[in-house]
Amino acid sequence: MSDRPCRHALVTGGAGFIGHHLVRRLLAEGLAVTVLDDLSMGKRENVPAEARFVEGDVRDAAAVDDALEGVDCVFHEAAIVSIRASIDGFARDADVNLGGTLRLLERMAGRGIKKALLASSMAIYADSPTPAPIDESWSAEPISPYGVAKLAAEKYWLMLGATLGLQPTVLRYFNTYGPNQTPTPYVGVITIFIHKLLKGEVPVVFGDGEQRRDFVHVDDIVSANIAALRGDAAGRIFNVGTGHATSVNEIAAGLIATLAPGLSAGSAPAQAGEMRHAIADASALRETLGWSPTRPEVDFADVVSYWRDAAAG
Repeated sequence: MSDRPCRHALVTGGAGFIGHHLVRRLLAEGLAVTVLDDLSMGKRENVPAEARFVEGDVRDAAAVDDALEGVDCVFHEAAIVSIRASIDGFARDADVNLGGTLRLLERMAGRGIKKALLASSMAIYADSPTPAPIDESWSAEPISPYGVAKLAAEKYWLMLGATLGLQPTVLRYFNTYGPNQTPTPYVGVITIFIHKLLKGEVPVVFGDGEQRRDFVHVDDIVSANIAALRGDAAGRIFNVGTGHATSVNEIAAGLIATLAPGLSAGSAPAQAGEMRHAIADASALRETLGWSPTRPEVDFADVVSYWRDAAAG
């Protein structure tokens, strides 16, 4: 990296889906990288040998101190990412997503860290009645405990980050998908549907399926982080998405047509806490840092090919 905003990065959650893609990119950019991950969702094999690995919880001061040794920039990716699970497990959700963020901020103080980037979420926004793109000024009235915790984390990150001299930045990710996403019943509708179809099972659409989302590829999430690292983004919040609205029905139809022509998706009642529409206006990120998505729409053949190869391997 020509301007060298930092030389040694910490990626919390760096063994997880987005985290391990970010780690690999940072290594390719010539940075030293430390990963902090408790492996509750991440996988040890996701962490490249070139990265230093600290197994531990982001709420554990000793583990955080260990991981911060020699670090001069931080990417905070560690989180419980599940709107549905946050309904029943709201205390644990807040403990990790807010409490873990506070512990990290506390331990970063006085270490000479140059930049601190927080992974946040579209879930901090109020629901949108239409699939029109929303910018960062859209009402921050989350409808899930997960969104509440992430919004509070943002506010602490920007307030205390500035006080501590960390040059804090917040990136609000929209629906991320891509290779090696960990299959769970709650996160990543594209990955969930592909896994069901590869196993000969019927994908289930919740509600009427006309809820629309902004599906952004993990490579574009990573490039947004690199742009924020390189550029002047201190104190800023940026949406990270494509601006393209895709319904869950369209996702189901595209994947079925690719993997199981003639099959019909199943249906189930709508889930609490799920937004009707969430589409990003990412023009601030484009205009400020020169970022734009390389995959503005979901390429069904491309995403299916990876998971087919992974299943065969």
